[in-house]
Amino acid sequence: MKELRFNIFGKLIAVTGSCGAWRAYYLGTDGKRRPADFIVPQDIVEDELCEYLADLYHENATPRNCNAVQLT
Repeated sequence: MKELRFNIFGKLIAVTGSCGAWRAYYLGTDGKRRPADFIVPQDIVEDELCEYLADLYHENATPRNCNAVQLT
């Protein structure tokens, strides 16, 4: 199963699956993960995931954490 990792304004998020069947997880600093408290809509394609997560968490942006980037 494909896994994509993102740093969204300092929050580490992993998204697994494929278009139409995404599952999102919060990544802890200890290597553990827990299910995210949001869903990724079925129509979001892989190239739009980072932008979608940035839109979802835009209120978490600060001068020190002002980037939303895909890590893997």
